[in-house]
Amino acid sequence: MSHRPRTRTVLSCGLLLVPLAVSTTACGGSSSEPLSTKPYDAADQISSNTPDGKQKADPNKPLEVSVKGDEARITDVTATDASGRSIRGELTADGKHWRTTVPLAAGTRYSVRVSTEDEDGNPGLKTLDVETKGGGNRLQVTFGPKSGEYGVGQPVTAELSKEVKDPKARAVVESALKVDSTPRVQGSWHWVDGKTLHFRPQEYWPAHASIAVHSNLEGLKISKGLYGGPAKPVKLTTGDKIVAVTDVATHQLTVARNDKEINTIPVTTGKPGFDTRNGIKVVLGKESFVRMTSGSIGIPDGSSESYDLPVYWATRVTNSGEYVHAAPWSVGSQGAANVSHGCTGMSTGDAEWFFNAVRVGDIVKVVNSGGADMAPFGNGFGDWNMPWQEWRDGSALKNQATGTTGAAEQQPESADAARLRPQV
Repeated sequence: MSHRPRTRTVLSCGLLLVPLAVSTTACGGSSSEPLSTKPYDAADQISSNTPDGKQKADPNKPLEVSVKGDEARITDVTATDASGRSIRGELTADGKHWRTTVPLAAGTRYSVRVSTEDEDGNPGLKTLDVETKGGGNRLQVTFGPKSGEYGVGQPVTAELSKEVKDPKARAVVESALKVDSTPRVQGSWHWVDGKTLHFRPQEYWPAHASIAVHSNLEGLKISKGLYGGPAKPVKLTTGDKIVAVTDVATHQLTVARNDKEINTIPVTTGKPGFDTRNGIKVVLGKESFVRMTSGSIGIPDGSSESYDLPVYWATRVTNSGEYVHAAPWSVGSQGAANVSHGCTGMSTGDAEWFFNAVRVGDIVKVVNSGGADMAPFGNGFGDWNMPWQEWRDGSALKNQATGTTGAAEQQPESADAARLRPQV
């Protein structure tokens, strides 16, 4: 087999001592140069294991392309989906056989462009259209929160439409869920339960970070009969770093912006029997007015502890109803005693200031309380109360080496390797 035409072309382009016009003509080639001619139809030279007619390919089997006889060889194969993303493959050294090295995606159409060369160096081309069988049982992923600006304590969440229990299946799912941030941080997913994952960095997000969350799961086989479905990506940004710390022992709430104290507010917190929870909480929402009733926290109506109050400038930090809010009825105790039923109360003016100073995702931390510790999950976002190593132990990829891509720490590329990746 001769490859002389390719060698002659390289030598003609390498004549750097000739005038520019001559060099340009040489690199352009003439109509007699094989590599400058239109590729011939290589259909008669190519065979593949792709189904004929209306049949679809099995995504769990490799796609294979070969040349017939000894009169040609494969020089390149590119397999792309409708979005232009390519799937990896391997060509034998003799150019006779190519096959995909990772599984195809289910329910996906591929264009497979096969370039060949005959024994005289003439280029050939054959394009194959391949459609894979669709996975009927799809796992949908919903990311949270919705796109927007948040505080530096906001975790990323992924809610699955079906429960995933098997450790291997969890690893496939997790490694397909991508979180990229600028600037770069270290972070990890944690399985809260079989349908819920949370992602957080080792420390709080940097101020004014950009965070992009997306999934590579679509079409990927997760387990027998279960395939990945589509997921809508989200883009988040963080604002200033706002951290509010309530010291129950001193009855003071201190607010810092970008690690500089900007305000100290006298407060009252939960009295004995209704102690405010210790630990780190994340702002869940803000309500300029809310009606608070004792029945919502299990206090019987008509008892000595019952209440029904209009409350203004309420910043929510737990699902169970713990707020930082205006409490004009307890101004005399603020800064001196704890008289609330678990919320952090302050004057109306201070509550309005606090309400306007914080955003969803900001940090509210309580220290020196006799109350229980804030749970990591189930009552809002207590994620930051879990030590980092314990958090990492909740990853399905905890026993595999970790790496970084683009920004946020990423787990091994097992899902990328099992799916598609953009051409670079």
